Amino acid sequence: MSNRLFLTLHGAIYGVFALALFFLPTLMWPMYGVEINDQYAYFLSQHTSIFLGGIAAVSLFLRDIEPGAARQLLKALVTTNLLGVGITTYAGVTGIFAGFGWSDPVFFAFLTVLSFVQLRRQ
Repeated sequence: MSNRLFLTLHGAIYGVFALALFFLPTLMWPMYGVEINDQYAYFLSQHTSIFLGGIAAVSLFLRDIEPGAARQLLKALVTTNLLGVGITTYAGVTGIFAGFGWSDPVFFAFLTVLSFVQLRRQ
């Protein structure tokens, strides 16, 4: 797949989650076994959307990046998604995430593999 298509899809996925965690945290987090029980937890969800939205923006704004620079961007996306695998796996193993929460490590692993495959094609 072209870098443009890959970065569009990657950005769109992150953008959807950024919007969901900003506008619908009380709907989203309970599916993962996490309670939003006060204004601070609500804000932290919205705060998390800063970073998800930032990854979406970087992916979308750099869709037409030159191949040499694309390689570095893809390395950063692989690293970011690997961090997601590690952190969300930790949340599942320690019992922070339950129920649908186990989809997160799978989700980040999937994005890591896609990012790595795209990197290898460079």
